Amino acid sequence: QFAFQENEIKLLTAEIERLKNFGCLGVSPSLEGLRDENAKLKYRLNFLKKSLQEERSKSTKSMININSCLQEIFGAAIQAAYPDLENPPLVVTPSQQPKFGDYQCNSAMGISQILLKTREQKVIPREIAEKIAKNIPANDCIEKVEIAGPGFINVHLRKDFVSKQLSSLLINGVQPPAIGKRKKVVVDFSSPNIAKEMHVGHLRSTIIGESMCRLFEFAGYDVLRLNHLGDWGTQFGMLIAHLQDKFPDYLTVSPPIGDLQAFYKESKRRFDTEEEFKKRAYQCVVLLQSKNPDFIKAWNLICDVSRREFQKIYNCLDITIIERGESFYHEMMKDIVKEFEDKGFVQVDDGRKVVFVPGFPVPLTIMKSDGGYTYDTSDLAALKHRLCEEKGDILIYVVDSGQSVHFQTVFAAGQMMGWYDPKVTRVAHAAFGVVLGEDKKKFKTRSGDTVRLIDLLEEGLKRAMDKLKDKERDKVLTPEELKAAQTSVAFGCIKYADLSHNRLNDYVFSFDKMLDDRGNTAAYLLYAFTRIRAIARLANIDEQMLRKAAREEVLILDHEKEWKLGKCILRFPEILQKILEDLLLHTLCDYLYELATTFTEFYDSCYCVEKDRQTGQIVKVNMWRLLLCEATATVMAKGFDILGIKPVQRM
Repeated sequence: QFAFQENEIKLLTAEIERLKNFGCLGVSPSLEGLRDENAKLKYRLNFLKKSLQEERSKSTKSMININSCLQEIFGAAIQAAYPDLENPPLVVTPSQQPKFGDYQCNSAMGISQILLKTREQKVIPREIAEKIAKNIPANDCIEKVEIAGPGFINVHLRKDFVSKQLSSLLINGVQPPAIGKRKKVVVDFSSPNIAKEMHVGHLRSTIIGESMCRLFEFAGYDVLRLNHLGDWGTQFGMLIAHLQDKFPDYLTVSPPIGDLQAFYKESKRRFDTEEEFKKRAYQCVVLLQSKNPDFIKAWNLICDVSRREFQKIYNCLDITIIERGESFYHEMMKDIVKEFEDKGFVQVDDGRKVVFVPGFPVPLTIMKSDGGYTYDTSDLAALKHRLCEEKGDILIYVVDSGQSVHFQTVFAAGQMMGWYDPKVTRVAHAAFGVVLGEDKKKFKTRSGDTVRLIDLLEEGLKRAMDKLKDKERDKVLTPEELKAAQTSVAFGCIKYADLSHNRLNDYVFSFDKMLDDRGNTAAYLLYAFTRIRAIARLANIDEQMLRKAAREEVLILDHEKEWKLGKCILRFPEILQKILEDLLLHTLCDYLYELATTFTEFYDSCYCVEKDRQTGQIVKVNMWRLLLCEATATVMAKGFDILGIKPVQRM
């Protein structure tokens, strides 16, 4: 990662030597100019050397992304072999089979096609691969390369390099690779509606959004977590009118609204059937929007009841989020309409003010015929605020796939207005599919109602306790440990079942599958984790002894299963980098499952603790293997943390 800076240092050093020679030979440029240029170059050289040292000291604690290192090495080799080739393909991937080495560079085939198309040169990929291999610069991670088949370059890593990286991980903990400039990320997720209960449809946005925030925070970004609540609009007119009728003294006595969902349904029924009530509801909207203090108080009372209910869910799922609902942007909306009008983008259609965005057939409605604003207006106001006021470098909207066209249109409108340049600022809709029942239809209760999220979480707790009692865990765990295991399994399984599926697809919600302790489930991984953590404990090796060993022991990776596990552990930064790019969290779940199964292979083949078969006494502790156990658990713990799953020491 320092190749560019090192190269510049070499060039500057050579330039300083050249200028010295000018001076020695007495060539004509003015001596003053020469000294000036020399001083500038020396200053730049010292600055680069200093910054390189600083970056190096910072990065010694970071985990190295081996794939990125290899890409730099092969990028330099391809550049040296084919200096005139613009943007040559750079393809480095982990090998699928040990006989093909540890990684593969598969660029030769692509380069062969480019040479044929652009220069009409027919060069067989194998020759290209050999030329690339000859130009690989000196490095400390590659043991050897082999050319295989039509032109694959198989890469074998050095054992001492892998061993050193594992030791660094054990000493420094799981540290993310350096990201350069600290960027600001704004994540819009969860976003339920006031006066309506959170249902299973909010589950995915809440879980996926929280996990994305945790990942970006771990990677060193400045993350703003926003809850774009539906807390403004015409529905509040009927809710306030109903509140006035049902609790006339609401201004002095806090109304005991126990079931806000029922309250909402009652007001909606009256709005649909009572003409007088409907008229009054519209008057209430006008008074609310004109900021009448009594109506603002009524609005706040209704919002507070919802907030308390939402917070119960967020506490269960360990969600951290800042409320910034539609009402926050209300004052900005008239300026948004004016800005679009000033730029000549507004058309009037049947009294409505609409904006057609090139490439999108359906226009955005920024003002209704009655002068009211719409979701389109509030989403445009939110987009501009996040870009221009919050100065977001990356904006992520975790909202269901049904909103895809809407967000694409809003984002395109933002570009059209010049609010952001997609080459500089990343604005992404992290869309997701719906939650299905086991009948493959939209997940509903038996009566056909939407499943309330709080009911789902309570059912999860009940099922998790039943599972733990089936396994007779209640007989070996203390009541506190049993409770901790129950919440860890219940909420961990619900989160993992969601995150382990590609978010773009619909997924089937099944408690039986998610609580199964076999296969790629949280139950299996949590159990595997507690087993790994118990190995050192049962060998009477405490944390202090492990820390001392990490500094003193060399991790031997002679057994094929030790080698396989060591490489798997070090792929963690590659996995995280991929998710930062594509926002697909199931890749992390797949990796954790692969890590757990690779660990099982290692543990079955390599004795960590050797015991006397007769007495059961510990005869020998293979400390380097216990360190491999510790490295596995450390990476798993960080993976769980990113997914929002809380492991327990005993289960």
